[in-house]
Amino acid sequence: MSRATTTLPGDPPGGRRAVAVWSIGVAVYFVAVIFRTSLGVAGLDAADRFHVNASALSTFSILQLLVYAGMQIPVGLLVDRLGTKKVLCLGAVLFTAGQLGFAFSPSYGTALASRALLGCGDAMTFISVLRLGTRWFPARRGPFVAQLAGLVGMAGNLVSTLVLARLLHGLGWTPAFAGSALAGAVVLVLTLLFLKDHPEGHEPEPFPHHGAAYVRRQIAEAWREPGTRLGMWVHFTTQFPAMVFLLLWGLPFLVQAQGLSRAGAGELLTLVVLSNMVIGLVYGQVVARHHAARLPLALGTVAATAVMWALTLAWPGAHAPMALLVVLCVVLGACGPASMLGFDFARPANPPERQGTASGITNMGGFIASMTTLFAIGVLLDATDDDYSVAFSAVFALQALGLTQIFRLRARAARRERERLVASRVETVHVPAA
Repeated sequence: MSRATTTLPGDPPGGRRAVAVWSIGVAVYFVAVIFRTSLGVAGLDAADRFHVNASALSTFSILQLLVYAGMQIPVGLLVDRLGTKKVLCLGAVLFTAGQLGFAFSPSYGTALASRALLGCGDAMTFISVLRLGTRWFPARRGPFVAQLAGLVGMAGNLVSTLVLARLLHGLGWTPAFAGSALAGAVVLVLTLLFLKDHPEGHEPEPFPHHGAAYVRRQIAEAWREPGTRLGMWVHFTTQFPAMVFLLLWGLPFLVQAQGLSRAGAGELLTLVVLSNMVIGLVYGQVVARHHAARLPLALGTVAATAVMWALTLAWPGAHAPMALLVVLCVVLGACGPASMLGFDFARPANPPERQGTASGITNMGGFIASMTTLFAIGVLLDATDDDYSVAFSAVFALQALGLTQIFRLRARAARRERERLVASRVETVHVPAA
């Protein structure tokens, strides 16, 4: 006689130790998000400090995201090859140096270089945290753990919105940014001392690396999976509206186009972050229990976002009513959790030794969309004498592109995922009865 085991062979046990180790990795990501979004509360100050217009101001975030997006596949390969600890340590060194350099930048050029360095370090954090979660927690916990990591990242955005903004206006540019850089040094020390790539007895099987051939094979095989590409386009279509709003253009839009005070605009930015945290928990639990809910949740988020932006931009009065802006910000809060669903398409489509590479490809999507939209809004604002209704219409073009690709790939990805599920059931381990 034989009986089938209910867990996959080699599935990590989870537990308190897993939570403790994973929390260190998430702390690094938390600090990286604080640094990444710090410009969102300092956009107007940066324009005054460096004497730049809207297009030049958007270049800060565009360059940062360009570096971030460009690093995703290399970082995924590094994580697959070197492990989480080494990549997170390198990332912490780079984003801390970037934040410190931004604090003391005397000119626009040096400030740009600092943001690029920050983007390079930031790029190394999230994929590493996703990999850490798969190494320490059972596979069934994957969607919830990923959403929880995203939630902690949004908490970093909240710190940037509430704490760093006050430091900036209370202490000034250099003390605020230099002081915040200390957090990077703290998480670097914690990572060096306490983080482990995997629990004892769950070391990954050795996987041969053969230079450029290995790199090409990893990328090609990950890209060949429809689930990887579908995950990238889900991430592309869902993430960017909120990121563009929080990273740079939300505060100017609310102050200059909607006539709010900086304090009022800051409260609405905070609402986006709080909404993100609540919805992230809901999405994580729903997908963990109902895997088929992934695509409906993503498409529903895109539709709701498009409707709310259309209503806000087309409002006939000089300013949209506060109630509409509040609902817009609540809906924008769903964009981050919806983007995390992209990883839930890529994860089951790739074996463990290719998870970092596949996550890197997926993570590129939203940041490419954000970078494109940031640039388009800056150019359109300069071309239309700060007409935010025209500038923010760029959101609809990117959503249309992403939806086209999602509908093109969804059936193929679903069929491939069913094939993998059937194959895994056939290969279920049978343990002889005593």
